[in-house]
Amino acid sequence: MTNERPASAIPSAFAKALDELSHAKVRKELKFTEIPAPGRLAPFALALSGDVIDVVSPDHGPQGQEIGRTPFLQPQEQLATGRFILLYDPAGQELWNGQFRIVTYIRARLDHEMGQDAMLATVAWSWLEDSLREREAFHHSAGGTATRVISESFGNLAGEQDHIDIELRASWSPDSDHLGPHLSAWADLVCTFAGLPPLPEGVQQLPHRRLS
Repeated sequence: MTNERPASAIPSAFAKALDELSHAKVRKELKFTEIPAPGRLAPFALALSGDVIDVVSPDHGPQGQEIGRTPFLQPQEQLATGRFILLYDPAGQELWNGQFRIVTYIRARLDHEMGQDAMLATVAWSWLEDSLREREAFHHSAGGTATRVISESFGNLAGEQDHIDIELRASWSPDSDHLGPHLSAWADLVCTFAGLPPLPEGVQQLPHRRLS
């Protein structure tokens, strides 16, 4: 949290927002970590990092595990990563049209066929809109960019496989201080970028494996 203020110095509206986020419903595949919040964007801020990690199991042994190999030694693949930042300015900011602003970032690697889709950026933005709508995360003043990142290797790295990533940077202002649905929507979106199918409420996803 910005500047690590004592609890008594945190405005009640921001304290309520933090409590809302702590009770948000998110998918179990997404692993959260609190990270340092930006200090120049607003007087108060919270930043979270979220990752969807796939344990890449060998093709032999019980349930795909190599015999005698413990799970924590298995190689892992990051399917998607993201950042969720909550900003609060008691005085409000003109561009926000309010006191709160949510700033997000998501990045995921795509298979070659999907990465070549001319509508990829439009689809990525529609995923955001769908996630916010499905979680009833009411908002206004939304904006952002969706970018396709093509990486090619040269020189000593010429043997490495080229890859395509999709990046989404988006921000919006919540209509109220009921912020849990906004974190839930963002968590759903990271999982969508990771290629995980949507799940009914209360259903846990089976281990996911991305084909090479």
